[in-house]
Amino acid sequence: MDIVTVSGLKKTYGDFEAVKGIGFSIQSGEIFGFLGPNGAGKTSAINMLIGLSRPTEGDITIGGVDARRHTKKAQALMGIVADESNLYDDLDGFGNLCFCGALYGMRKAERETRARELLAQFNLEGAGKRPFKAYSKGMRRKLAIAAGIIHSPSILFLDEPTTGIDVESARSIRDFIVELKNRGTTVFITTHYIEDAERICDRIAFIVGGKIVASGTVPQLMAGITHGHTLRLSGDSGTAALASTLEAQIPGCTVQAEGDNALSILSEAPIPLLPVAELAGRHGIRIFEAREARPTLEDVFVQITGIDSDKLRREKEQGGGKK
Repeated sequence: MDIVTVSGLKKTYGDFEAVKGIGFSIQSGEIFGFLGPNGAGKTSAINMLIGLSRPTEGDITIGGVDARRHTKKAQALMGIVADESNLYDDLDGFGNLCFCGALYGMRKAERETRARELLAQFNLEGAGKRPFKAYSKGMRRKLAIAAGIIHSPSILFLDEPTTGIDVESARSIRDFIVELKNRGTTVFITTHYIEDAERICDRIAFIVGGKIVASGTVPQLMAGITHGHTLRLSGDSGTAALASTLEAQIPGCTVQAEGDNALSILSEAPIPLLPVAELAGRHGIRIFEAREARPTLEDVFVQITGIDSDKLRREKEQGGGKK
């Protein structure tokens, strides 16, 4: 059953069209992700879904509610965690959570109990009485997520949840997102981190230039590309020197050296191992390992979008930016 349906969604700023008539649906209880580089339209799209920005055109239904006509009613079903926290620097963790609970109409005893539970779940008990401004980036992101779910929403919207935080905190947040899904919460995330999308999302939409260019489960997206075959070999020193010989012996292949003792053979047709091993043996080189490389989600993204995966890596190192 779909909890979110979107059709013909557009957002323009003057002459610039940030979101170009996208449509998609999110099933109840799944993790759905928007994957794309900075400036792709991810944040513009999520801001329309959560009611922070008015669509230029299009329809949004959340939990059976027309979110354009009845924004407040739709927002009551949501938890929202923006890429920039809106929590109060001078309040401690417990105080911030209780304040957010009050905004959602929770009674004092209920919100205080829930705040303590969430501080424990996110391993923030020791920081519960410290001011928010003293938190590390990872701790701030954890508390922001806790604030977004204090009222147990039906769907949680997360904009770039792991951007700019340490590896351990990012892993902890991914684990908690999956735990939320297992408890029945629907989760929508935007990210430009391929590993986030691949590890936790049930379905992914690639968004580039304000358009959705592909969507589906990871296996569906994998099946939709023509990748050919790649055989990776590692062996004695000098293995890479076989590159030109292998290209001459195996029709239609391309061989790439990887250091002195490894190489990759790329071909549209399956690559038989025995002739390769025999050729190496004739040159006095022993092969220690041979394995066929499978395409990754990164391969799929690059082939479908035409965007160099190094661009996403650079954005990751820089910690985000305009989305």
